[in-house]
Order: sequence, then structure tokens, then C-alpha cells
Amino acid sequence: MATAVKLSPADAEKLGKLKSATSTLNQISENEKSGFINLVARYLSGEAQHVDWSKIQTPTDEVVVPYGSLAPVSEDPAETKKLLDKLVVLKLNGGLGTTMGCTGPKSVIEVRNGLTFLDLIVIQIEALNKKYGCNVPLLLMNSFNTHDDTLKIVEKYVNSNIDIHTFNQSQYPRLVVEDFLPLPSKGNTGKDAWYPPGHGDVFPSLLNSGKLDALLSKGKEYVFVANSDNLGAVVDLKILNHLISNNNEYCMEVTPKTLADVKGGTLISYEGRVQLLEIAQVPDEHVNEFKSIEKFKIFNTNNLWVNLKAIKRLVEEEALEMEIIPNPKEVDGVKVLQLETAAGAAIRFFERAIGINVPRSRFLPVKATSDLLLVQSDLYTLSDDGYVVRNEARTNPSNPSIELGPEFKKVGSFLSRFKSIPSIVELDSLKVSGDVWFGAGVVLKGKVTITAKPGTQLEIPDGAVIATKDINGPEDI
Repeated sequence: MATAVKLSPADAEKLGKLKSATSTLNQISENEKSGFINLVARYLSGEAQHVDWSKIQTPTDEVVVPYGSLAPVSEDPAETKKLLDKLVVLKLNGGLGTTMGCTGPKSVIEVRNGLTFLDLIVIQIEALNKKYGCNVPLLLMNSFNTHDDTLKIVEKYVNSNIDIHTFNQSQYPRLVVEDFLPLPSKGNTGKDAWYPPGHGDVFPSLLNSGKLDALLSKGKEYVFVANSDNLGAVVDLKILNHLISNNNEYCMEVTPKTLADVKGGTLISYEGRVQLLEIAQVPDEHVNEFKSIEKFKIFNTNNLWVNLKAIKRLVEEEALEMEIIPNPKEVDGVKVLQLETAAGAAIRFFERAIGINVPRSRFLPVKATSDLLLVQSDLYTLSDDGYVVRNEARTNPSNPSIELGPEFKKVGSFLSRFKSIPSIVELDSLKVSGDVWFGAGVVLKGKVTITAKPGTQLEIPDGAVIATKDINGPEDI
């Protein structure tokens, strides 16, 4: 059961005032109000966030299973259908495309061949349902920021061979730092008075929305949760088969760290359980050690597989007390705090929880236009069943590192600056600064930096082949 929270008299009074102010907010449900108050109470009690560094152990292969050691899946389509009939796919769809200069949910950004993240997800699951005669439903967890738009968008899939369900994650009020009262009770009635409390909220929201019980009544057993912008997060029969055979309640896909992933959370063995260690929990004197690739070799992809009955049990017991991530913000000059949790941190509450060390191909997130350049280039192709597949002509297992200047930050400006996406199969790194425009059929190889001098426009001509070069003006091409 949830442990009773111990608070100082001053904090208890703070919480009491917050509780009565929150009770008058009729925009949110009673479930949301109590979830919010419980989260704040845990935050005030100052539960230990730091781990005892000396107790950290590197997980064994029993705890973080190498993907290569998973048993092969039966060739019999009837067996595969049995597996898939137990599965639900859930995409975290609460994020907006604002950082990439797009309005609406991030999942409707066009990724390749005019298809959006959501189109690809639907095509993939439809192909599975058709091939095996199964019914894998798609759930989209929206936030109040993406809900209305998503409802309109999913109408276009009405004739698809796939059941699509949407539900909303919780909506919590932002906390005013100065007097610890909810921002909406201060007369701010806009959307920016509220926040979605991170994807750790997926578990209570599944139950509160009624979706969890509906899925269980249809014989569903596992949910595969992933970010909607991770193109590598596709259904994997070997993983599903392993979890069902071994009765694992929770599985986190991890993959080997590269220098680009040093901030990602990692799995550790701690006091006999597997748990997620995030950079925020690491004592200052150990941060460099945390970032090293030698000691902590893997990181969390946020592809998670979770048993539905276990979710129901733990949510009803209020046992999912994930580490709280305080996220300070400012709204119209008012300092506010939003408290969030992450779904990966729930691993330590589930029985027989494991990690699976998967190939890097299962982690292909699109967080910025530099990632869009990778997936729209000849480094990848798009298969008929919606999979983004890496070009075997590239021998280097890691992708080129790409840095584009602020002129390329928004999808619209990014697309307008390339007549066509350059060939990058043989590229190691690219750094572009300033007002640079690319012609059609450009080929980039090795290490390339392109810098337009301030106040000048630099055009890379059609068909240019640039191999390991620093370009500072037309004369260098």
C-alpha cells in the first residue's frame, strides 16, 4: 500500500490550503484532484531522491537480457496470432510539434513520402492485423494540448483495419511558487495554467479512463508503450513471446550508449531490484561517472512492455510511487512549478521486471530537424508495411552526427533550404551555420562543415559532391 506521508506542521498547512483551493477547480475530475494532491504531498515530504552510490550494481544478463539470446518465434502463423491477440500498442501522443515550428500534435509532422508519424504507426499495425488475422488495437494517450486535434486527425483512419482508441492523460494545475497555490485559482483560466504530469501518468490514466478494464475484458495481456516520435519502436514478436513465456510484468528496452546519449537514464541493480537511474538522481560528484560509457553501458529507449493486470493491481494499491521530477517554469512573469513522473521509473514496482538490450535500430527518435534529415535521406528507405529501414550500403553502425544552425530549426524553413535531401550514406559529420541553401542531388561524405559568413547567402550548387571539407564561401566548393 501507499505509505503515509510525513509532513512538517508548516508543510501540512500548505498542503491543506492547496487542497481546499484545488477542490474548487471544476475543470478537472476528482481522480485528477486526488492524484495531484498525492503527488504534491510526496514532493513536500522530500522523499529521498538520491541513491546510495555504493549500493549500485551492474545488472546481470538475467536482469538485462541480450536481444540475441531471445528464443526464436514459432513459424506457425496461428501461434503468432495467439501472441498478437494479447497485445495492445500505446503511443504517447501528448507532445506538440512546437520545438520544430509546427502547430498541433508532434505525431502529425510528415516524416517521409508525405506520411506522418501517425500514418506510419497505423500502416504498421494494419499490416500485422492483415497478415495474421489478429486485432492489435492502437491506443493514443493525448494531453489536453493534443486531444481536440487528435480526434479530428484519427477520423481519416475510420476505414482502416485497426481499432484506434484515444484517452487523455491527467490535467494538473501549475503551482505558484510564491504561495504554493494552484495557478488556475488566481484568475488565469488559460491552457498555460495547467500541465500534463509526464508519461508516468500513463498507468493511472489507463485505469481512470476505463480503457484498462475494457482491454482486460477482451483478453489483452500486455501493452507496448512508446513515444510516438520513435520510428524504431515497432512491434517485436520475440520480445512479446519472451515476456509471456517468462511471466515478466515489465520490460524496458535499453540499447548501448554512444557519446550522444550520455544523459539518458540507465538500468541498475539496487537492493535486489532492477531500477532506472536518471541523471537527476546522481550525486554531483558522480555525474561524470554516470555519463561515462564504460560503467553505464546502456540507456533507456522508453520502449516499455507492461502487463495490464499488473498495472491494474499497482494503480489500485497506489503503489506506483515514481521519483518526482520538479520542472520549474514561468507563466506571464509568475514563477510556477510542475511536478512530473516518468513511466520508466515504474520498473522497480513490478514483479520479474527486466531490461532487454536491443539493437540501436529500435531507437530512432525524431527530436529535431537534424533527425528529420537522417530519416528523409538515402540512409533510410520506407517499406510497404510502414517500417523505416536503414540502408545496408552504410557500413558504419552509427549514424552521422548532424548539427544544423537555427535557420534550419523549423520544419518549414528546413524543407525550403533543401531542393532535395543530400546523399549522406558516406557522411561522418555535418555542421551547417548561417544562411546556407542546398541544391538538388548534393552528395556529402566524410566530415563536412559549411559556414555562410554573416550577412551572406551561401548556395551549394546542384550535384555538388563534398568530401571532408570546410566550406566558408562559394570558392571552397
